[in-house]
Amino acid sequence: MTTTYKYKDIEYALKKSNRKTSSIYIERDGSISVLVPNQLSHSEIENILENKRYKIYSHLAEWEDANTSKVYREFVSGEGFYYLGRTYKLEIVDKQDVPLKLRNGQFLLRKKDLHKAKEHFVNFYKEKGKNKIQERVEYWKKLLNVEPNEVKIMELQNRWGSCTEKRNVNFHWKSIMTPLTIIDYIIAHELTHLIHPNHSESFWFELDKIMPDYHQRKSWLKVHGAGMDL
Repeated sequence: MTTTYKYKDIEYALKKSNRKTSSIYIERDGSISVLVPNQLSHSEIENILENKRYKIYSHLAEWEDANTSKVYREFVSGEGFYYLGRTYKLEIVDKQDVPLKLRNGQFLLRKKDLHKAKEHFVNFYKEKGKNKIQERVEYWKKLLNVEPNEVKIMELQNRWGSCTEKRNVNFHWKSIMTPLTIIDYIIAHELTHLIHPNHSESFWFELDKIMPDYHQRKSWLKVHGAGMDL
């Protein structure tokens, strides 16, 4: 269960679980999430926030810089939509056999389905992401020598991916809008959490062994990630 609290000038969403370590995340909407072990007291949580104050505000500043690239798209002919890192222009058509398809370098959206345009795009990304992400999971899990229990493509609100205590890995449907190198980073990142559930030094060292350029991929996501949206 997640509950919202405020410590001095820091408002955060708190979630307790059976985890052994504490983590602080800046979500994609700029909110702060704090994940801690069940036994931690409120004062202990506030001590963690105080000790991490500089880091929290540094990450918030990075988030603000990254979100200058946020784009609000309209479902009109000529608007560009991302798929695997490339932009394809939308064309509204009178007739076709399905509501939305990608053909000949264009997204084609049936006019009578315009009122559900976002829903059809989300379904398109989920369907395409299911096969592509599963394919890349197979590749990276062998390098890491891990075995996720289940792989899902879903709505994750403000995260690109998540790894659960049941060893399930989930990926946001928006991931399929990014280039394949970035999809690989998101996948490798979450699979590494099957070895190290936090963002400790050991986690980044493990990721570095299989993806030495993860810094560049992570930076790309920070700068361009806000533009991967509908």
